[in-house]
Amino acid sequence: MLSSLESAESIADSLASRVESSESVVRLTPEQAARAARVHATLTEFGAAAFFTHVRSRSASKTLYIGPPEVRQKELTPDQLRIAEELDATLERVSSYLAKAPLVLVERRMGQNSQFSPLCRLYVSVENRVNVRLAYMFSTLMFDPEGATGPELTLIDAPEWPETQILVFPEQRLTLVLGSDYFGEVKKGFLRMGMWEAKKRGMLGLHAGAKLVRVRRDGRLQKILVILFGLSGTGKTTHTCHTHFLSRDGEGVEMIQDDVIFLRRDGSFLGTENAFFVKTEGLSPEVLPQLYDAVMRPNVIFENVAVDWRGRVHLDDYSLTSNGRAVVPRENLGKYASSYINVLDPSELDGIAVIFITRRFTVVPIAARLTPEQAAAAFMLGESVITSAADPKRAGQSVREVGTNPFIIGDPAYEGNWMYEFFRRHEDTVSAYVVNTGGVGEVRQNGRVVKPALRVQIPEMARIIAGMLRGEVRWRRDPLLEVEVAEAVPGVDLSKFNSARHYNWPALSKLVAELKDERREWLSKFPGLRRDVLEARY
Repeated sequence: MLSSLESAESIADSLASRVESSESVVRLTPEQAARAARVHATLTEFGAAAFFTHVRSRSASKTLYIGPPEVRQKELTPDQLRIAEELDATLERVSSYLAKAPLVLVERRMGQNSQFSPLCRLYVSVENRVNVRLAYMFSTLMFDPEGATGPELTLIDAPEWPETQILVFPEQRLTLVLGSDYFGEVKKGFLRMGMWEAKKRGMLGLHAGAKLVRVRRDGRLQKILVILFGLSGTGKTTHTCHTHFLSRDGEGVEMIQDDVIFLRRDGSFLGTENAFFVKTEGLSPEVLPQLYDAVMRPNVIFENVAVDWRGRVHLDDYSLTSNGRAVVPRENLGKYASSYINVLDPSELDGIAVIFITRRFTVVPIAARLTPEQAAAAFMLGESVITSAADPKRAGQSVREVGTNPFIIGDPAYEGNWMYEFFRRHEDTVSAYVVNTGGVGEVRQNGRVVKPALRVQIPEMARIIAGMLRGEVRWRRDPLLEVEVAEAVPGVDLSKFNSARHYNWPALSKLVAELKDERREWLSKFPGLRRDVLEARY
């Protein structure tokens, strides 16, 4: 298999060159892509385009990284092993097919800065004409290509390929998406390559949202950069786009990015996208009015969202999938959208708040404040549950993902150490928290839920985050979890989320001990991780 992976890089180079020079490629402007795609769309009553796909989530178990040892996955699924064994033959067949297939090309720019702004080339096979929508969606997501500094990233998508597999060649800056028409593969394919290139330049690509928050704290108005980590579907976009009910004089929020940023060691960062890829499940005007309003616009593109014969959108209809999505231009957020996507001068900030969003249902506290060691451990643990965006068949199961980032290329321990050094270096200005958007108190017997968790509601979590940023949370050290947990915050009754109210002492002690054992076992998988992080009590 090793020799196959090495020879595959050469074949991939040849394949990319053949596609770039093919006479079958038609270059499209964003306007041309929109016109070509909307012919195949269901139009909503307000003029937005809606599409349904055959594949409705990412194919993580069929995604293979190909290249030198430092970029390869350490453990492969049965599907990945089979894909690797057949790789050379697959690439030869793909190369032959793409030489004849009708292709469209759109060029876009990731980011909007003069330092690191990759040029992104997306080729899509339009053997099935409706697949031109992928070019339409990507054109809306990213920026015009003028001013791109490089490097050049290429993704080739053949949705009609008979078998789904995602082939990633980091050193060739190339991704092949085969047999999937799900837009998330295009979006994440480019961002994955961008994060790898950013890492090689000393930055760290974070699967995180970012916004600037102005709050009244310590008697004055302060500007705080908020970075929110979270797996897809756990509330990252929801809380990136929430106002947190900040209404005191001068307070407010500016949404910057909702998915991936490139963090630098001094606390500055570069943004990536010109639109949000919003998960529409649970979105309502009552809970999140500003995001709901941004979604219900004619320039939005829906994917796998129910639209009836009258063109009415039903965000609460999950008959075909719960992983409905919408590409929402940042401009739709109006006054809540920042005029910039980068933070280049951290000295203009009063602080940075890093929030790790998890979704658990037993004893993980609703909110906790972390030391630098605990924060780096939280980054490495990446605790949550599997969502329908990742794997609908396993949705709800517990999962750990370093950095809540399923798209890491390279050594995860490097990223954990990078973050630890970042938290230590900026200990006076960077605060770190973990919030649980799930709940507490769930009881299971024989794998079945016999007592559901008490769920924390979105408005409650929004107020908790506001209390953190205003410095209004009262913290207490939990002797079992060995971490500071939120005891009181204005506007929310936190006492109902105290685990001791939901379990007797033996059950509580057992659950916490099991959680700590699981965490220690997980962290031990990463040789090279700093001892301070490995031994963090959290």
